[in-house]
Parts: sequence; C-alpha cells; structure tokens
Amino acid sequence: MSLTAEQILASQKTNIETLFGLTTKAFEGLEKLVELNMTVSRAALSEAAQQIQAILNVKDAQELLALQASLFQPMAEKTAAYSRHLYDIASGTGAELSKAFESQVADAQKAFTELVDSAAKDAPAGSETAVALMKSAVSAANNTFESVQKAVKQASEVAETNFNAVANTASDAAKSAVPPKR
Repeated sequence: MSLTAEQILASQKTNIETLFGLTTKAFEGLEKLVELNMTVSRAALSEAAQQIQAILNVKDAQELLALQASLFQPMAEKTAAYSRHLYDIASGTGAELSKAFESQVADAQKAFTELVDSAAKDAPAGSETAVALMKSAVSAANNTFESVQKAVKQASEVAETNFNAVANTASDAAKSAVPPKR
C-alpha cells in the first residue's frame, strides 16, 4: 500500500494542528503560572509593608514575640495555598497535554492497525503466519501501552492524595505551632 500526496498532506496538516494545539495548552498553563506568581508577589509586597509598619510600632520584646508568632500561621497557610494552586495548574495542564497525547496515540494505533490489515489483504500466499505474528505484536503493544497509561493514572492519583495529606498536615502543624492569642 502506498500513500498518496493527499494522504501525506492531510497527515502533515493534522500533525501541525496538533503541535499548535499542544503549544497553546502549554502557554495557557504558563500564563496561569505567571498570573499566580504576580498575584502572590503583589500580596507579599503589600503584606511586607504592613508587617514592617507593625514591627516599627512595637514597644517591647514581648510584643515583638507576639507579633512574630501571629505572622507564622498565615504565612504557612499562604504557602500551602500557593503550593495547592501551583499543583492544580501543573496537574491541569499535564492532564490536558496527556489527553491530547492519548488521542494522538489512539489515532496512530488505529492507522497502524488499518495499515497492517491492508497489508495482510495484499500479502502473498503462505505469509499468514507472518501476518498473524505482526497482528499479535501490534495487539501486545497496544495492550502494553494501555497498561502503562493505567499505571501512570494510578500513580498520579496516589501522588495527589499524598500531596493533599502533606498539605493538610503542614497546615495543621502550623496552626498548632501558633500559641493562642491572649
């Protein structure tokens, strides 16, 4: 089976569209990351100014210690929230890219299977064993890829669960580390 110029052009067009789609998704993730960092930077600058003003108004060491303790918990909570937003952006962008990749792989698998089937129809007599072996190899490769996809998804779910547990533990530890206000 030979490919026609139209088929090659159609394939190239699809590949270019896919490349631009993936690039767009990557830039969207980068935009979200930049936006998050700008928001965090603005808030940090504003809070730093307020904290410096509060430090300048401190009258004694005990008041300074109380002020320092009162700043610890919000900082830990903000760090945990930032980490959560960062994780959400990364996992969301990764999921979109993974979905697009899986779609492309599925299309490629389908096209390759069709090519093997077409070649099998045109195969000379006596090559049935070789054709069956090729179909078996394609099927095994497809099954392996699906198994790997499932394993990656499970690992991602475990990582997300662990991330949430660590974030919650850190937040709880920050809350318990701050002495109660008097």
